[in-house]
Amino acid sequence: MINDAVSDMIVRIANAYAVGKKTVSMPHTKILEAVAKVMEIEKYLTKVEVVIDEKTSHKTLKVTLAYKAGTPSITNIRRISKPGTRIYRSLHDFKPVLSGLGIAILSTPKGILSDRQARKDHVGGEVLAELW
Repeated sequence: MINDAVSDMIVRIANAYAVGKKTVSMPHTKILEAVAKVMEIEKYLTKVEVVIDEKTSHKTLKVTLAYKAGTPSITNIRRISKPGTRIYRSLHDFKPVLSGLGIAILSTPKGILSDRQARKDHVGGEVLAELW
């Protein structure tokens, strides 16, 4: 059983990039799917799909990693808000990640958003992860 699914997802993606894999599979949750969709919109992942096992009807999230000229599009990814220590930021506390070269993924009242989209929508929330 996984206690922190977002941390598990981050570790799986980081490890897959480290060894040069093209796809990663993980257990499906709505939050993981939303985080993966944000990463796909921001071009850190190429494709996100939900695969359903016919025999057991369990869902699996399969993501295709993005590479730019053979190098991983994500060089660093880290979990910010953890189950023991939640980190929240208001709209006025946002700072660009790596001078705007990276993104932060936030859980907001309007759903899971990147920090750029959260600024456009004028909302703050819990900072799930930062990547660049």
